Amino acid sequence: MENKNFYSTAHLIVATIRVLEHRHNAPPSVDEVCQSLSFSLEQINFICKKLDEIGIIEVVRGGYGTRLFIKDHLKIEEIPQTGAESSLREEIERFQSAKKDFRHKIASLQAEKAERQKNLFADIESQFKKNLDKK
Repeated sequence: MENKNFYSTAHLIVATIRVLEHRHNAPPSVDEVCQSLSFSLEQINFICKKLDEIGIIEVVRGGYGTRLFIKDHLKIEEIPQTGAESSLREEIERFQSAKKDFRHKIASLQAEKAERQKNLFADIESQFKKNLDKK
């Protein structure tokens, strides 16, 4: 599913229900909505369950299958529009921060290694000088 957020998905589902209802002069089934939008049955069922809980659509199960009715399309506007985008932005910022911290840690480890190596060479050099002085 390539939709940006739940808000736009809700609009898409409601619009599809309206178009299919207009075409067939009957409320569409879940399968018809799946075929129209090229979504999987699981995705449509999940989205429709959420929309039913909010009160935007009504999902009616009957002898002729599960049918979808628009209950109150204005409730779509109560859905936050930037929820998915802001969480994605936060995730990107968190990732970049972690990457920056990792780079800083690597730089500090490299500096520490260089300092230890410098001290080691200084110790070796002083030992050579002591050995030369003794001979």
